[in-house]
Amino acid sequence: MSDGSGSTTEQQLETRIGTLAFTHDFAGGYPTRDTVEKLYDERDFQRACQAYLWSLPLVSFEAWQRAQAAFGAGNGEVVAYLSYEDRLGIVTANATTPYYIAFADLSAGPLIVDMPPHGVLGGILDLWQRTVPDTERPARYLVVGPGQDLPEDVEGFEVRRSQTMGVLIGIRITVTDPAEAQDVLAAFRIYPYAQRSNPPRGRIVSPNGQPWNGGPPRGLAYWECLDHAIQREPAEERDRFFYAMLKPLGIAKGQWFAPDERQAGILAEAALIGEAMAKANTFERRFSGIEYRAGTRWHNLLLLDADDPDDFWNHLDERAAWFYEAVTAAPAMAPKRPGPASAYLGAYQDEAGDWLEGSHTYRLRIPADPPVSLFWSLTVYDVDTRCLIRNPEKIADRSSRMNLRSNDDGSVDIYCGPTAPAGFEANWIPTAPGRSWFAYFRFYGPTQPYFDRSWPLGDFQRVS
Repeated sequence: MSDGSGSTTEQQLETRIGTLAFTHDFAGGYPTRDTVEKLYDERDFQRACQAYLWSLPLVSFEAWQRAQAAFGAGNGEVVAYLSYEDRLGIVTANATTPYYIAFADLSAGPLIVDMPPHGVLGGILDLWQRTVPDTERPARYLVVGPGQDLPEDVEGFEVRRSQTMGVLIGIRITVTDPAEAQDVLAAFRIYPYAQRSNPPRGRIVSPNGQPWNGGPPRGLAYWECLDHAIQREPAEERDRFFYAMLKPLGIAKGQWFAPDERQAGILAEAALIGEAMAKANTFERRFSGIEYRAGTRWHNLLLLDADDPDDFWNHLDERAAWFYEAVTAAPAMAPKRPGPASAYLGAYQDEAGDWLEGSHTYRLRIPADPPVSLFWSLTVYDVDTRCLIRNPEKIADRSSRMNLRSNDDGSVDIYCGPTAPAGFEANWIPTAPGRSWFAYFRFYGPTQPYFDRSWPLGDFQRVS
């Protein structure tokens, strides 16, 4: 059979993916055999790159769930992240409050979740990191999986249905009194509905300081994580085209993931380029309304409308920007008005527009009267892992709960750099030369000056 490349009238086109050749001319000719193969490879590569951005929230939770299983946590068992070392694997963890996290599989039947009556921020999320509606308040929830029949006896429960079989149940304890915190923790219980008459005693597991990383893996391991989740979870209508795009790459529901050499090569490169796209999309967001205040480098991070949270999942780039650097998304994390919530700003550049770098020292001046009813915190993260910055001092944050040195006007200067400025050791967050970093500023219980942007948080200033 002719390969179609011997025509004396063959036309070659120079494109961004290289030379494309056609018999006769582009309009009236066929692509040559080599060009056909190149175009199929490029099609699948482009699809895989977009699938990387689409699947970030799913793969991120799948990876974290696998990490918890490695700690010895079973179905619905809680892992406590209390120390600096234990929280080093959580993507953009809060360094101030302890986390208690459980992953559960509803395929074995509904679960009961007792959410404590006070002193916590928490909720239930499905494996796409969507909040199971109305699970962020104190209640006894009965959580049912997709397609499962509702039990006959639901008296005393608030019934909630997850759109995925996998769920995360988590709380952060906000009270500071140790005895009160223990009472809160004792009220947080997860157990099967089938054991409702004799609830088992909850078991709490700890990483015990062992190194771990709950973020999305790199290379083929990324796609293995995605395939595992796809096999378990129902395909939703709005994701049908992504499933179709992954099928030629060996990822399909009901099919064993065993990519051939061509597929493996495309997927490995797409994981690299997909992550590079995610970095650009996250660290230099190009969305309208991204600035906290005009002319500053602080970004509004979670572009979720608290009055219509479901719409966030229809915006591919906005959700990919968040889930590359963070985990969980809930209305209480993107408030539009004062109340019991938390708000987030992120900074990746200094006031001159240069990327934040661990070799330099920067000062961030926090003006007096921060707009919070509870407290504020500044936390520094490593760009590579998007987890708490690692340093020998085990310091990743400074907050208003700490004994910080204040200026005469009530403002506070926080320093980030490789060495502590004399006299400001209590206000210092150590960074590592040769490592890039970024920062989150969190408002716990944001008040009106945050929402009307009248509180003038400035940028990081590089100092000698």
